[in-house]
Amino acid sequence: MKLIAYHRVSTARQGASGLGLEAQQRAIKEFARTKGAAVVDSFTEVESGKRSDRPELTKALHLAKVTGAILVIAKLDRLSRNAAFLLTLRDSGARFIAADMPEANDLTVGIMALVAQQEREAISKRTKEALGAAKARGVKLGNPNGAAALRRAGKGNSESVRRIKAKADNHAADLAPVVEALKAEGRTSLGAIAQALNERGMLTPRGGRWHRSSVRNLLARVGDQTSPAAKEVA
Repeated sequence: MKLIAYHRVSTARQGASGLGLEAQQRAIKEFARTKGAAVVDSFTEVESGKRSDRPELTKALHLAKVTGAILVIAKLDRLSRNAAFLLTLRDSGARFIAADMPEANDLTVGIMALVAQQEREAISKRTKEALGAAKARGVKLGNPNGAAALRRAGKGNSESVRRIKAKADNHAADLAPVVEALKAEGRTSLGAIAQALNERGMLTPRGGRWHRSSVRNLLARVGDQTSPAAKEVA
């Protein structure tokens, strides 16, 4: 049995320190030992659990699919609140297994994804209701480090624009390997790339769905002006 290991840590500090990562590595190593399997490669994602764009997961799933290996994660329950992750896992076409729940299958993961989505919607609803109640009581809402604070600091709108651009550039850099993999699979048009990104549950920098125009902007940010997709007319 060949295994591809996938680990996730929530912050850059955790990734650098190994906090949480070592426990996942130990769990996967022990699982491989009991199964007489070999871990042929491993991928580590350093990001927030709320994000659905997971370039390392995409690469791990792709490698597992093309090599016939099985993707193994340490704890499925730790990731069970992220519907996008679970659906990407289920719909990838690659075989996977969780060291803490080896009996899990596509049906199990699908049910967990539905529960995760319902939990997220319930949390969002409770948050909005709490904010509405606070506003009714006269509580002043807003981010103290938002636009007003920037204006007081003399930075104004230009600083906001710079931050938005930096966020979009970083997002594009994370997705660049994914786009390259899609083009290698023959998905070279703007529409095909947009569809593939949406199917994988990956969001735009603003948290929306991909369209031809947003894919064109993505290609421009990663400096890919030579591909057929970049030259398409909207």
